[in-house]
Amino acid sequence: MRNLHWANLTWLLLSALVIGLDLWTKHLVEAQFRYGEFYEVLPFFNLTLAYNTGAAFSFLADAGGWQRWFFVAIGVFATVLILGWLLTLRDKRVLAGGLALILGGALGNLYDRLAYGHVVDFLDFHWAGNHFPAFNIADSAITLGAILLIVDMLLEKRPERGSDSHE
Repeated sequence: MRNLHWANLTWLLLSALVIGLDLWTKHLVEAQFRYGEFYEVLPFFNLTLAYNTGAAFSFLADAGGWQRWFFVAIGVFATVLILGWLLTLRDKRVLAGGLALILGGALGNLYDRLAYGHVVDFLDFHWAGNHFPAFNIADSAITLGAILLIVDMLLEKRPERGSDSHE
């Protein structure tokens, strides 16, 4: 780990914060709600208790159980990959922040899959009677992290025009 930079370890604190906030909010919702129960916060937003055995948007939720271990394996693989990448970054704050958010979210949902066999979701947005799939803090962190990765790609310096050797 010769490329390890101590400042990169601070990004792990962001991941830990995401994990802690995710697990804490899931615990609060499970303590207050029965499965399927909801509380209207705003005309377009409810708190609810939902379980997702699949991935995003309940992908593979009805696959018979094998998907639990499939998504656990993906979570472990992503964790190892992201940790290896995150700990070697230097001076790439947007990229490191995005990776830290994705790591925290992935580990929050991985914990649920290992402990319960499903992910606990509780944020329910709806419009005109149509409900979007419920989600949680981990999902929000993963989404924000992915947005930061895209921003980082867009901010990367591109070769200046005219420096191409095909002139």
